[in-house]
Amino acid sequence: MSITDVLSADDIAAALQECRDPDTFEPQKFFQTSGLAKMSASQVKDVFRFIDNDQSGYLDEDELKFFLQKFESGARELTESETKSLMAAADNDGDGKIGADEFQEMVHS
Repeated sequence: MSITDVLSADDIAAALQECRDPDTFEPQKFFQTSGLAKMSASQVKDVFRFIDNDQSGYLDEDELKFFLQKFESGARELTESETKSLMAAADNDGDGKIGADEFQEMVHS
């Protein structure tokens, strides 16, 4: 699966443009601009599986650091503060990782 199978390449490019500078990544803005927020829960979970590099069923901070690169290989890495902020926004149970349900809830919040 390619991310552009489910999201428009133009929408992804626009979302990445909005956060190209370090410490400018805003998850909800990214989800809106990229089109993720408009997707069904099952589609968002498909995108989650694409982002989940090790297919563990969870995203940890190491995977989140490369979040933007899953949408475009040349995109920047998230900064440490952006990574921690993204984790805090979605890790509802405080286990230090984001499950598919938590990811979907964050995208649609």
